[in-house]
Amino acid sequence: MIRHVVSWKLAAEDVPTKLENSALIAQTLQALVSKIPQIRSLTVGSNVAFPEDNWDLVLIADYDDLAGLEAYQVHPDHVAATLVIKPLVALRSNVDFEL
Repeated sequence: MIRHVVSWKLAAEDVPTKLENSALIAQTLQALVSKIPQIRSLTVGSNVAFPEDNWDLVLIADYDDLAGLEAYQVHPDHVAATLVIKPLVALRSNVDFEL
């Protein structure tokens, strides 16, 4: 099993816009579950503490294996999702590890 963890610092600086963009990103990513069969689980969460130090949003998703993660990365629906997300993001961090 491969766990895919992505954290984002959003580009917006005001709280209302950050909340709106977080919701849009979460909705965009959660919609992928029904479209990409390699996704075993997917959770998106917004930061609730220490906003000056913590990242704004995180994705945690699981795949059976590295091939499943790779299929997700190139899936047309995931590629389309990145086109929604990238303009809203200032920084991105990613870790993929075996469970």
